[in-house]
Amino acid sequence: MPSDKKTPFNHAQGFKTGVLLVNLGTPDAPTTSAVRRYLNEFLSDPRVIDKPRWLWWLVLHGIILRLRPRKAAHAYQQIWTEKGSPLLTISQQQTKKLQQLFDSKQNNISVALGMRYGKPSIKQALDSLRNDNVDKIVILPLYPQYSATTTASIFDAVAKAFKGWRFLPTIEFINHYHDKPQYIKALACSIRTTWQQQPQPEKLLLSFHGLPKSYLAAGDPYFCECQKTARLLAKELGLNEQQWAISFQSRMGVEEWLTPYTDKTLLQWAEQGIKNVHIVCPGFSADCLETLEEINMQNREIFIDAGGENYHYIPALNDADEHIEMMASLVEPQISLWQQQQAPTDSKLTQKLAAQLSAKNKH
Repeated sequence: MPSDKKTPFNHAQGFKTGVLLVNLGTPDAPTTSAVRRYLNEFLSDPRVIDKPRWLWWLVLHGIILRLRPRKAAHAYQQIWTEKGSPLLTISQQQTKKLQQLFDSKQNNISVALGMRYGKPSIKQALDSLRNDNVDKIVILPLYPQYSATTTASIFDAVAKAFKGWRFLPTIEFINHYHDKPQYIKALACSIRTTWQQQPQPEKLLLSFHGLPKSYLAAGDPYFCECQKTARLLAKELGLNEQQWAISFQSRMGVEEWLTPYTDKTLLQWAEQGIKNVHIVCPGFSADCLETLEEINMQNREIFIDAGGENYHYIPALNDADEHIEMMASLVEPQISLWQQQQAPTDSKLTQKLAAQLSAKNKH
């Protein structure tokens, strides 16, 4: 039975436009069992790991899911708050503030949040938009730089969720925004605010999530888009080549990943006598395990133990007003276009006729 029969469609209700925000996701709790479920879903995605399925299944279930969940659960415990996972709570706040921004402009727009892995799922978010009579959706993956491992995986999940829909909405899928002026300016504003509160460092490190080098060789544009973001941001801040660098974090396994590596770069800087470092992660739209534990804890320890003295992590854009306004600027052009293309109708008359037809067909 098609899933759309579970919630009767209200033909008398006017249509709305939806905005779907999507991020990676998080375990339900900082426990070994919850982390194992999350990692199983995440690492089973062929977009994330493109090894032969049979071979990867053996590695995943025979080694990784036996060893990694306990260690990862301990890391999650270091950052977990009373409200839960930072990534989830920040993403919920982003969704709330974006909805408030649209409401203040009196736009008939519904905003929903979905996670690629874990809850709320993309399917749950799309179902909530459908129940709100949304017939057009702008899908915004909160990954500034495109990668098949992230953005394309979201597209897969969206397509899968739509399989059960009777009426498919018109969609606009935003692939990336790595070089959008509003995004670069929001990043620069965050960094300048930090530098107003404490002296500018000797070095600014722009750390992005890593990928295996083989993905770049296969045509993934992620590395190039990270490089462009870094160049544009350095230019916006007025930095010369000696004042900043780019690096890649979060590698795993024995395969070579994108270089230079974040931890090795910090170690090298400390050994060279650099004492004052700030680090920012432009590819993360919300603080999470990779920023709060890996960057702000593990890498801080590496730098200080090697002789560094001042290490400061500049938080992700999170729910800052500039970030929310940037999100709105990404989706509003398409929404405006849809509104311009919509044929003028008497909405009250249309809804009245629809209500009459619906009532007639109930008998």
